[in-house]
Amino acid sequence: MEFSGISAKSLCQIIDLLDPCMDDYLYLYDYKNDYYYISPDAAKRFLLPSNQFTDVFTAFAQFVYPNDLEELKTDLNETFSGKKHFHNMQYRWITTDGRPVWINCRGFIMRDENGSDYLVGCINEIGVSQKADNVSGLLGVSNLQNWLEEYNYILPDGYFLRLGLDDFKEINEKNGLEYGDFVLKKTADIISSFLLPNQKLYKVVADEYLIVDLNGGNAVDAHAQYSKIRCALDDFVAESYYNAMFTISAGVLECKNVEKCTYSNIMKITEFALNEAKRQGKNRSYYFQSSDYDTYLRKKKLTQLLRQAVKDNCVGFEAYLQPLFHCVTNSIYGAESLLRFHTEEFGMVSPGEFIPILEETGLIIPVGRWMLHRSLAIAHEFQQVKPDFKISVNISYIQIMKSNIISEIIYAINTHQMDPSNVIIELTESGQLESDTRFTKLWSKLKDQGVQLALDDFGTGYSNFHYLNDLKPDIIKIDRSFTLKALQNDYEYNLLALMSGMVHKLDLKVCIEGIEYETELAKMRQLFPDYCQGYYFGKPMAVEQFRQNFIDL
Repeated sequence: MEFSGISAKSLCQIIDLLDPCMDDYLYLYDYKNDYYYISPDAAKRFLLPSNQFTDVFTAFAQFVYPNDLEELKTDLNETFSGKKHFHNMQYRWITTDGRPVWINCRGFIMRDENGSDYLVGCINEIGVSQKADNVSGLLGVSNLQNWLEEYNYILPDGYFLRLGLDDFKEINEKNGLEYGDFVLKKTADIISSFLLPNQKLYKVVADEYLIVDLNGGNAVDAHAQYSKIRCALDDFVAESYYNAMFTISAGVLECKNVEKCTYSNIMKITEFALNEAKRQGKNRSYYFQSSDYDTYLRKKKLTQLLRQAVKDNCVGFEAYLQPLFHCVTNSIYGAESLLRFHTEEFGMVSPGEFIPILEETGLIIPVGRWMLHRSLAIAHEFQQVKPDFKISVNISYIQIMKSNIISEIIYAINTHQMDPSNVIIELTESGQLESDTRFTKLWSKLKDQGVQLALDDFGTGYSNFHYLNDLKPDIIKIDRSFTLKALQNDYEYNLLALMSGMVHKLDLKVCIEGIEYETELAKMRQLFPDYCQGYYFGKPMAVEQFRQNFIDL
């Protein structure tokens, strides 16, 4: 395309003039003089050296995603050589905070009367948030950022009320997308009907909405507003003859509780608040508490550290040992291996905190495998001094149901040259295994190898006695909570005596956990348990400390 009467300088001035009026970026690339000019706002968004620069391909290497750079060079060279008549390419640029984002770059060659070629066109972000939602008729939440800028991120009193439909996916699945859109529109209309003067309503994602009140409202007002919306939605569901059953949850954030008043931070905190309402049972509102958020962030960070530890061959994990004693002879016969985890950032982390995360994420499978091998390696080493030393290893329900744990146990026994009878597998959450026939078959294979089974935390549930027949364990471990009750109450003590007697009649062994004082041991000995465990004999300790205390005597 030829044009006359306009220079490259004039085109750059036009780009500057239009920059405040556009969300996209206009650009000019003078191929002959190796010069590039783009809308000034682009330099605020991306890692450009400036909004104008020379040595273009070298500059591209600074902000074009490395994997896309060669393809871009090829396309531009073909455009200027005449092989292509139009530049239209989707690739990635790096933002100022280091993130790659997809852009669509289009342009055509313009030639002036002097024969100079310019590539002139427009760049827009492909993944940029939608500014409005046609289904609900509401503005998109990205518009909130502009509104916050009017306050210079110093918010007056007020609140953010983030609302989300519960289990909306089921509506689409059962009633279809068209009815789902109808529900979203109706929900938006109901929420809008309860807006107070000067409040703003935004559509966040498919089934979430955000009310912004910067007019002095507080949490009480927010909860009252939510209650009205919830009741109106209940009426709508009833009037629709329960064609689709759904509820709505809400997260409440008061402006005074926002320390960092940026758009991204507000969105993160309100999302957390809404998710907490859903986590606590749905169809309710949750008032943001910074302590809850700190706990959430800690868990999130700890999850990252656990994942990294697994990638690094379980660095940070450690096997601690707690001694197991014969009650009659008061002599040690083995140890229970207990998983511990420590990091530079958090120090030693409680098992009650990190083990649930391992189970939720499935990381318990690789960590449990590491723990199994580590425990048996320790036991094999100790058996050079104490040949009959036994090691007890905890196995969780997740490991049993989601990994080939039986084969792993047998493989570990063979690898570390252990006698199977010196290996005790403790089952946690055994109640979940009671009726699982798959586990019964798997466990039978392990018992055939001579491995012993211990049921942990016995006595904490009324259905425990079913396990004795279904799982056929070798050892029953009485939970510390039951032990305490028996020590403090004659009825509970007699109940424990009956339980212990019944277990012995089945030719099973009894281990009483939680013995802390000599008086407790004396009273428990009257029940003739086979084994005892507790702080009286020794707390869980590092391997070297255990060796000094109980092995190298």
